[in-house]
Amino acid sequence: MFDMDGVLFDSMKNHALSWCETMHHFGFTDFTPDEAYMHEGRTGTGTINIVASRYGERRVTEEEEKQIYQYKCEVFNHMAEAKAMPGAYELLRKVVDAGITPILVTGSGQRTLIDRLNREFPSIFRPELMVTAFDVRHGKPNPEPYLMGMRKYNDFFHTTLSQDNFAVVENAPLGVQAGVAAGVFTIAVNTGPLPDEVLLSNGANLLFPSMQALCDHFEEVFC
Repeated sequence: MFDMDGVLFDSMKNHALSWCETMHHFGFTDFTPDEAYMHEGRTGTGTINIVASRYGERRVTEEEEKQIYQYKCEVFNHMAEAKAMPGAYELLRKVVDAGITPILVTGSGQRTLIDRLNREFPSIFRPELMVTAFDVRHGKPNPEPYLMGMRKYNDFFHTTLSQDNFAVVENAPLGVQAGVAAGVFTIAVNTGPLPDEVLLSNGANLLFPSMQALCDHFEEVFC
């Protein structure tokens, strides 16, 4: 089960800057790009509510959530297109060639990136085996996204595989927490600015410095 932002696409820099611009536009002026990395993996509405809660007791309304997230998406979409993460496609080809089924599990609702999956990673992901922000009520660090990924796999293939048959590839602390909480072997790839210890302290079973490094060690990890 693969996360998307920061794992398949080198998109977190753009997300961090667009979240920062958005939060400042709506008056949440203490938000920094570094904070965006700590929220990575949450649904957009989850991030908005956590930040808004620092400015008073009231939760933002559903209409306000939509307005803020729409603004963020527009800022993001005007930025240079995020490139595929180096080593990601090569790793995914090894996964498929080894008879392993890749599942997408992302907290993103960013349709521009989701739509690019088939272009950047052709014949890798099935639509039936994708979990996005549109599928879950509770984003990462809640285990729901990864539990749903396993459930979608079992439903699609009419099996009853347990957590021991799955693995998670994540780059964010909250994503690592979600994988561990779901009872799944969790591999962290540190493609961002956070110290390695942040990922390890959240429970990652293995840590690699990049997707290319994980790809280079694919056989010893998965086979």
